[in-house]
Amino acid sequence: MKEKTRDVLCLLAMLIACLAAAGLWVFSVQTQPSRPVMQYPQRLFDDSRVHHIDLQTGDWQQLLQQAQEEEYIPCTVVIDGEEFLQVAVRAKGNNSLRLTQQYGLSRYSLKLEFDHYLEGGHYYGLDKFSLDAFFQDNSAMKTRLTMDLMSWMGVPTPLCSYVWVTINGEDWGLFLAIEEPEESFLRRVYGDEEVHLYKPDYRSLQADNADVALQYLGDDPQNYPNIFDHAKTMASEADQRRLIQALKILDSGEHLEQAIDVDEVLRYFAVQVFVMNWDSYLGPTGHNYFLAEKDGLLSMIPWDYNLAFGTYALGMSEPIRDPEVLINYPVNTPAEGHIMKNRPLYHHLMKNDTYFARYHQLLRQLIEERIEQGWLTGRIAQLEQMILPYIQKDPTFFCSVEDHRQAVRVLEEVCRLRAASIRAQLDGTIPATLQGRQAYPQKVIEVSSLRLEDLGDFEDLKASRKKQEEALRRILKQEEQ
Repeated sequence: MKEKTRDVLCLLAMLIACLAAAGLWVFSVQTQPSRPVMQYPQRLFDDSRVHHIDLQTGDWQQLLQQAQEEEYIPCTVVIDGEEFLQVAVRAKGNNSLRLTQQYGLSRYSLKLEFDHYLEGGHYYGLDKFSLDAFFQDNSAMKTRLTMDLMSWMGVPTPLCSYVWVTINGEDWGLFLAIEEPEESFLRRVYGDEEVHLYKPDYRSLQADNADVALQYLGDDPQNYPNIFDHAKTMASEADQRRLIQALKILDSGEHLEQAIDVDEVLRYFAVQVFVMNWDSYLGPTGHNYFLAEKDGLLSMIPWDYNLAFGTYALGMSEPIRDPEVLINYPVNTPAEGHIMKNRPLYHHLMKNDTYFARYHQLLRQLIEERIEQGWLTGRIAQLEQMILPYIQKDPTFFCSVEDHRQAVRVLEEVCRLRAASIRAQLDGTIPATLQGRQAYPQKVIEVSSLRLEDLGDFEDLKASRKKQEEALRRILKQEEQ
């Protein structure tokens, strides 16, 4: 009897142990870290309204003092009433960062990272986003409209929305939140597909920067520091070889479909040329884009349009100021010859008759469906209705309310005139190349009294210094309390 009892107890113990082990296994499976659900597109990037972000920190003065070094400080971020702890924030930019300090200003564009201090930190699946300050964009719409056009054209595009920013509860101003093209962006756009992302950038304006221009420089990865040193995803030797092979094919000018996502890149260039953005791959510096590589095919992700619509001058020895020249800038040669020949991704695509015709088709589609049919006018009116009340109370905006309204009017007129010029170029009534413009300078779309400076100029920066200083004093006074 004792033996039977002992056997039963042993069986029960074994059963309990098995159940316990199974329970622990189930628990371990359920608690394995998983990728966060991506809700941020419906939350922060619901662009039907202006969102609110409060940056809570006692170190705002420290952030400003180390802005040029782009050093992070920790802060609590409250987004539309929800609090997120230990978020990293820093100033960001290139020439805008330098010039903001040079003019004695304090309204910097910002970058927020949720996973800088907290491993796996995120905002509903988003790891990073930027807050664009509208430097030299009095309309506050240049980037917003360009991203709209890129998205409509089928180019993978970062999400955007307007936000009202406060620092420790004190008003700081209207900004544009922009999804940073990194891990969350790749997951949202490409799902589980393996895509590698880079942000080629120059070390100095005086350097050759041939790798930023996507020129083939041999098979050694060390020849491409401006690409691989700015990788946004882990780049193995195999990844590097695959990208270099794509550049080698691009350099040959043949079989480009084996190295480029041709139609996607043509769509990108159609918008890029329409918005006259020379602070870009098509400009003197050749930067301000993200490079995606998927299965050996290269494509471009749009980025940074505060100097679009003909207002770029930095890095140009003789910047073009004449609006008639800019509005009528030829779509077939959207940069000077020495630049074009060093931009193989555009230059070699346009040497292919089929791709060249497709590029023209996309330009025509853009001006017909987005400009001539009234979409752009309606979109500008919609955005202005949304943001004007915030511009009116913005304590740090780079211009007055009336200057902002004028910039919006000028931006709409610039788009209308640019569309008219492109249509005339495609129809052959005005030249579509720089050589043709030199031969027939009188054949242009007249621009009347258009002033591109109204979109944002250095004089606005000088005029905004006093009010930015007053807003900063309020914030720093509160920090002291």
